[in-house]
Amino acid sequence: MIEYALLLAPSSNRVYADASGRLARAELAVFARSGVLGTEPADIGERRIGGVPYLTFAAPEPGLGGQDIAYLANLSAAYALFERRGELLRPVELAPLGRYDSDLITIPKYAGKTNEQFTRLLLNITLLASASAPAMLAGGLVVLDPLCGRGTTLNQALMYGHDGLGVEIDNKDVDAYAAFLRTWLKRKRLKHRAELVPVRRERRLVARRFEAVLAPSPEAYRSGATQKVTVLNADTTRLAELLRPACADVIVTDAPYGVAHGSRGAQGLSRSPLELLRAAVPGWTRLLRPGGALGMSWNTHVAQRSAAAEVLAGAGLRVLDGPGYAELSHRVDQGIERDVLVAVAPAPDPGPQPASPPNLRREQASSPDPGR
Repeated sequence: MIEYALLLAPSSNRVYADASGRLARAELAVFARSGVLGTEPADIGERRIGGVPYLTFAAPEPGLGGQDIAYLANLSAAYALFERRGELLRPVELAPLGRYDSDLITIPKYAGKTNEQFTRLLLNITLLASASAPAMLAGGLVVLDPLCGRGTTLNQALMYGHDGLGVEIDNKDVDAYAAFLRTWLKRKRLKHRAELVPVRRERRLVARRFEAVLAPSPEAYRSGATQKVTVLNADTTRLAELLRPACADVIVTDAPYGVAHGSRGAQGLSRSPLELLRAAVPGWTRLLRPGGALGMSWNTHVAQRSAAAEVLAGAGLRVLDGPGYAELSHRVDQGIERDVLVAVAPAPDPGPQPASPPNLRREQASSPDPGR
């Protein structure tokens, strides 16, 4: 067996940093059981080497292959990987997915922003649970966040080379995300087009839509190798009116915690995310492609794990459990204990599957909102 030591990245959040070793171990266990690795890590543990905490594991001879390293480079807490030779550490080169500069994710600072490392972890384990896991490194998937806030999950999807599709009911959050992304794209001098327009049905305003099409280079943009991020300023419980069924490969969301703010659904403001989930999850499920996965985090102080799992199962999803998936609970602050559930939609039938374009339902043509 060849032994490896993964140096964990520091976290700006001290509370999250205290749990990062345990969370990294759970995330690596999900990678190991996902089937994307040619060599499955074994003996996963934590160890201090030279007074510094590492995540350690072993792999049978001849060790990790290039494809294995390409996947593991994207562990949310990965900082550096070493092969252990006795008391010596030999660096293993990592090349994590990063289509754009990291400040796409790190620049936005605001109250309630989900920890960036955790956002990456949640996206990773959801992708790995889905039928699209083998395409994780290739890009081109559609990541939906139906409670997207100011777009941390959407920006991480862009970093990975995927398209982002978000829904947010708060006008200010949508405006803030649109303003940030436009400014960031201009500052980086990336060729793009972006617009914020009203969405109308029968002359009635039903939503606003921010959409940006971008690429990491002028050559990619001209050739059509672009990415798209779309945010709907709308109620997440009414997505069936706005989005085509089976438009997303994965759904990834951090549910409102019911502490600093409530969960706003069809019935108004609620302190319990369960009410929002019961109203919204059946509609979210219809947006998943066959074999798609939903990954969700929430505050267990206001909703028990068993109750949240029951909502997902009631919508026809299979909740995953066992190594990795059952070990992701961690404290955020005094009033928030965050946990994670990952559930999968029924797998696709064998045989060719028709492509389902990830775009919106056809709406009436409308000009850009003159007030924006």
